[in-house]
Parts: sequence; structure tokens; C-alpha cells
Amino acid sequence: MSKPDELLVDLAALVESGRSNQMSLTVVTGGAVITGRLAPEAVWSRRVSEVLDDSDHLGAFSAVFTRRADRDGPPTHLHFHVARILQGTVGIPETGGMYRVAIEDVDAWTVGDFSYH
Repeated sequence: MSKPDELLVDLAALVESGRSNQMSLTVVTGGAVITGRLAPEAVWSRRVSEVLDDSDHLGAFSAVFTRRADRDGPPTHLHFHVARILQGTVGIPETGGMYRVAIEDVDAWTVGDFSYH
């Protein structure tokens, strides 16, 4: 999108202000379909930092995610956790991953997530 969808920005701002991780969303970006729950950036960053910190090879990168500065203005990114990239009849990874998507890059979206049962 050349101009971010104001409704999507408002949803992201509500997630940021409420410190909630219960908003499910599915987006299309760059031809990929990503589905999962939104998290506030601080919660998302902390979780990514924890995962990296537990790694023998990637622990040094953990600090990048703990140095998040307070931001002014509307959110610019969606922070997904327990999320999957949908391809055919599978979601990758099956257990869910952590994705950060620029709101301006979202081509389409819908409330709710998709899963294959």
C-alpha cells in the first residue's frame, strides 16, 4: 500500500496500548499470507530476545531486541506471534513463529486467523 490503511493502523495502535495478544489477524504481504495473533512490539521483542538468548549460536543478537526505544506516533509494523505463513494446505511453521510486517506493505487483511484442522 502506498498509504497505510488507517483502520489497520488503528487496530495495531489498540494492540499496542492494551498490551493484549489476543487480536487474530491474517494479512497478505508480498504474495505471502501470514496468519496469527498480534502482540505489542515490546512483548514481541522480549519474546524474540528470549528465544535468541537461549541459543548457543545466536545469543549475541538478543540485545538488539532488548534495546527498543519508546516510539512516538502511530505504529508502523504489525508484530505477529503464534503465526504461520500459509502455503497450500500447511502453515509454516506448524507451531507458529514470530513475524514483523510493515503496515505499509500489507496488500489485504482480515480479522481472524486461518488454521487447517
